[in-house]
Amino acid sequence: MKIGIIGAGNIGGNLTRRLTALGHEVSVANSRGPQTLTALAEETGAQPVTASEAAKGAQVVVVTVPLKAVPDLPTGFLDGAAEGVAVIDTGNYYPQRDGRIAAIEDGLAESRWTEQQIGHPVIKAFNGTYAQDILDRARPQGAADRLVLPVAGDDPTAKQAVRDLIDELGFDTVDGGGLDDSWRQQPGTPVYGNRGGVDAITKGLAEASPERTAEFRA
Repeated sequence: MKIGIIGAGNIGGNLTRRLTALGHEVSVANSRGPQTLTALAEETGAQPVTASEAAKGAQVVVVTVPLKAVPDLPTGFLDGAAEGVAVIDTGNYYPQRDGRIAAIEDGLAESRWTEQQIGHPVIKAFNGTYAQDILDRARPQGAADRLVLPVAGDDPTAKQAVRDLIDELGFDTVDGGGLDDSWRQQPGTPVYGNRGGVDAITKGLAEASPERTAEFRA
């Protein structure tokens, strides 16, 4: 599968490592330019590109940049993606880093805001995952200690594509509902950073409250 990754930080870099190891064709971009990705490219075999080029022909695109950087993504960066491309948003809103985003402060789900900025539906996943777990905690299907990730989004086909990819990476998933429900996996909720199984993640999603999320932002 052809996969584009925009953002080469901890999550983006480790997804690049795992996905190339699984045989996927990965293009990776960051804000500083492909010349700064030489070491990652040599390590993994991924193709370093500009953010404008990362999605070209891609069936899955991972947007893993700070929320404050989302509006600065190149206009039309998804135009060359494969038809029906699934876009994964791994982002979280941290006002101390991102500045105050009024719409999110007023209750808009973080990933809904990202979707509005890029003009394309997104699937929220990996936002509460420890980056090192992507490398160290992959397990085969059926393993008792397989980690579980919540996945939220409105497009059932794209959501299933993302869940299948996560399964291939070595993790189980639970359906986190539509994108308007994705606040249930934002920072400050019970599933954020939770390494539990299906029951723990399902329970955590059900017990999340908007007030807890607002408390975290404060």
